[in-house]
Amino acid sequence: MYRIHIVAVGKVKESYLSAGIREYRKRLAPFARVEIAEVKDEGGASRKADTAGILSLEGKRIRDKIAPGAHVIALHREGTVFSSEELSRYLAELAGRGHSRVVFLVGGSLGLEESLLRESDLTLSFSALTFPHQLFRLLLLEQLYRAFTLIKGHPYHK
Repeated sequence: MYRIHIVAVGKVKESYLSAGIREYRKRLAPFARVEIAEVKDEGGASRKADTAGILSLEGKRIRDKIAPGAHVIALHREGTVFSSEELSRYLAELAGRGHSRVVFLVGGSLGLEESLLRESDLTLSFSALTFPHQLFRLLLLEQLYRAFTLIKGHPYHK
């Protein structure tokens, strides 16, 4: 069974997003064990003068949540773009190579520290658009569910 760990900056505050996240975690349960770890958001929008310091502090907190040996995927709009089918193949290939523990990194309003992007096994983009980081968690879980249903031949994707 896959072990998916999402490390995200900040808390989800909107009840409708929390409900969607719960729903997709429930849907993912037959395919993967999903854990979400939140690290403190340093309030980047209000303290942009110290962007490097904020990203460094958030980056340290994120690193503390990454299990040794995990395959790390940083989510960033300038990363590699996959279709849903390509993401499912990528995850299936990882498992085939013995990497069933995958960590997804979701930054806050300032993004992710540059060194985290360089250290990751893959930098993945869902779009060139900017998404609110709370909403993005829901999008990520839906795409993971879609990927696993593709792997298992489930009709959800159609």
